[in-house]
Amino acid sequence: MKENQHRPSEISLHRKSRLLVIGFDDGSRFELPCEYLRVHSHAAEVKSSGQPVTGKEEVNIERIEPQGNYALRISFDDGHDTGIYSWETLYDLGQNQEGYWQDYLAQLKAIGYQRHADSPAAGQPRSLKLLYFAYLAKLLRRDSEELQVPASVQDVTGLLKWLRHKWRDKGYLLEDERVRVTVNRQFAEPFTRLDGGDEVAITPNSPNPPPPPAKQ
Repeated sequence: MKENQHRPSEISLHRKSRLLVIGFDDGSRFELPCEYLRVHSHAAEVKSSGQPVTGKEEVNIERIEPQGNYALRISFDDGHDTGIYSWETLYDLGQNQEGYWQDYLAQLKAIGYQRHADSPAAGQPRSLKLLYFAYLAKLLRRDSEELQVPASVQDVTGLLKWLRHKWRDKGYLLEDERVRVTVNRQFAEPFTRLDGGDEVAITPNSPNPPPPPAKQ
């Protein structure tokens, strides 16, 4: 058996964001969407069909199980649980993610399939409840608000960027490194996915507000 060239140093499943995050001992770190992993399963029944896997836009991972010291078994919530992903396979999927994904989209186009995430309905704005704490509540003059955010705001990073634009002169208070965010009372990563109806709390990292940037 060929010895694995790459070994994982970090494996974490983020079900809210539908992401498997995996880091390797060479410093590489990949954020692999559940849909991407599902449609690239190497399971025999998937490969033998000869057609791209469709309808997995909302698929999630139920659990991950180590297989010896060489692979993960990934069980998805659509019942597919025969996919064994070796470390080399996961590294390859991460290293070539953009190219493989574009190839998959081209296959879908060739058979006339439109992903739900690409449909017009997927471009609708969503409602979020925002909570502001500490000096943010004072300087923004509110401790909560409900906002309609555009469809382009998909995750925590996108929300903070959008809020900085919304608050204009006060946007510097919401720089990524100055705040921590929870979503539905759970600690959030920058890539944490946002869905309609989510409660997003923003808390400063420091008890004291930063000085406003010097005017140019």
